[in-house]
Amino acid sequence: MMLNRFCLQILPEIHDKIKWLNLESSSMKHVLCATNYPNLYALGLYNIDEESVRCLFTNETLSSNVFKNQITILFITIDSNKETTLTVVNICDYILTVLTSLIYLTLYESSCRNRLRLYFDDPPSPTFHSSTLQKLNIKIRCFDDCLYLLDGRFNQLNTLFIDLLSIERPEEIHIQSDLPNLKCFSLSCDYETKYYDELILPLLYRMPNLEQLGLYIAIFVDKTFIDGNNLKRNIINCMSRLNQFRFHIRSLMCIHNQVNLPSTEDIQRTFIDFPNNNIISHVIYFPETRKGRCHIYSYPSRMQYYSGITNNFPGGLYTYVRVVLLLDERPFEHEFFLRIQKSFPFMEQLT
Repeated sequence: MMLNRFCLQILPEIHDKIKWLNLESSSMKHVLCATNYPNLYALGLYNIDEESVRCLFTNETLSSNVFKNQITILFITIDSNKETTLTVVNICDYILTVLTSLIYLTLYESSCRNRLRLYFDDPPSPTFHSSTLQKLNIKIRCFDDCLYLLDGRFNQLNTLFIDLLSIERPEEIHIQSDLPNLKCFSLSCDYETKYYDELILPLLYRMPNLEQLGLYIAIFVDKTFIDGNNLKRNIINCMSRLNQFRFHIRSLMCIHNQVNLPSTEDIQRTFIDFPNNNIISHVIYFPETRKGRCHIYSYPSRMQYYSGITNNFPGGLYTYVRVVLLLDERPFEHEFFLRIQKSFPFMEQLT
């Protein structure tokens, strides 16, 4: 009743003033078909599924006018309780085929469960491209998928935010040309990788004009933790246009016969002359398993995951974090969980 009144009486009165609509799956078609929106340029579609997208984007009236000529910004969250990985590819196909003026696309699942990610069983079809898309924010499964997105099919892309499930050696041979248009790049992956030198750094070196970089990754290392000297030598000194570098890097090392293992203070000293001087370092060793872990991150942090928190967690406020993983050889006490509650006010998952 309320939706009908809203669509029949209210929307026609204000239709020419509406520039952005945020809609749930159950109401989006009713609202979009209720009247014309001459100034509408942005849509947020939440908790959708593949069928609702198909019905919406195959509507002749909407597809030929609003979607094709007007919508330049699109935010989508997918209902993770219903859909499969294939859904993400299909939804992207609908979007790229119908919204031919799209400039900014954000596509996520509606929860932090990490079930729904863009994943290609085979190389994407030629229709999976856009000559207008400039900003893309998306979750993908593996490094192959990242390279597909950067093989020239989005030739106007200048901003890319990618959240990866894993970083492993690619199965395919990919085009490895430079990406001069890319000015802003963010790479997140909460699972540990041993391919920092082999995959991550070479990818960054393909971006000669990069101005803003976000790096939120976990790395297996052999002899020494990733520290400020490593970041200066391998990233900052190699990227002359870089003016903003946000990161959270977690490095993990097995302790064999190493001597003079670095402390938190040792790692922190490597950031004394770092361009961003608000850096937090945190080193912890686990005698029983003979392993070491080092966190280094810019603060305030924009990471969505915080894994490997121990009893020595330094605290702080992390408003972007949704997933927290605790790991220690000593039990956690009640006071510790009170600190966690204060540090992660928007936490959705704790393990």
